[in-house]
Amino acid sequence: MLELNSQIALAHERRLTTTIAHDAAEIQEAQRLRFKVFAEEMGARLPSASEGLDRDIFDRYCDHLLVRESQENRVVGTYRILPPQRAQEIGGYYSQTEFDMTRLLHLSDRMVELGRSCVHQDFRDGATITHLWSGIAQYMVQGGYEYLIGCASVSMADGGHVAASLYRKLHRIYAAPIEYSVFPRCPLPTHALNQHLDAPIPPLLKGYLRLGAYICGEPAWDPEFNTADLLILLPMSRLNSRYAKHFLKMS
Repeated sequence: MLELNSQIALAHERRLTTTIAHDAAEIQEAQRLRFKVFAEEMGARLPSASEGLDRDIFDRYCDHLLVRESQENRVVGTYRILPPQRAQEIGGYYSQTEFDMTRLLHLSDRMVELGRSCVHQDFRDGATITHLWSGIAQYMVQGGYEYLIGCASVSMADGGHVAASLYRKLHRIYAAPIEYSVFPRCPLPTHALNQHLDAPIPPLLKGYLRLGAYICGEPAWDPEFNTADLLILLPMSRLNSRYAKHFLKMS
């Protein structure tokens, strides 16, 4: 009973807040969490590994959404957000390094890119994800943006069979209209992989699809992170109304 009471008390103490990073120090907190998740947990090979940070040239053009817990005042969840005006400044979206996105570029003045999503392993629950997505909902509404894009990653730890199986199963249901198709620059060779595994859908990808997102094409292989990436497009006009009310209510 004492242990149960301790767990309940801890849950009450874990108050979460959602903000956009205000300065370089807060951005570094996000980069440090990303390193912990991507490099230490997932084995990604990062150029900035010696610094204990995950960072690249896109970071200074992005807004960094932070979920912070009150007990230790630490960042436990983050998303990187690239709005259209800053994508124009840097010359494009991060996703364009993995995909030919020519058919989406006519949307680029209204299109926001999400990336580098991660949550500390002790906080991987519905509360943290809800705070992240509520922050994104507020960002989209305040900016008047109409489209979300981003890469949903599937681990390649098994050589890519799970990713190939997921793509085969999901693209039939969630494929984007042909005019929104993208084309991987380094395609995952799905034809050479087992496409018939009964693989569970990763929580983040499942969440995007529940919200109303499309899968825009075949997966790309990202050798740096050793993942297969699916380009996701969510027109806000397709946002599932039940989820929309929940997230906007929290924002």
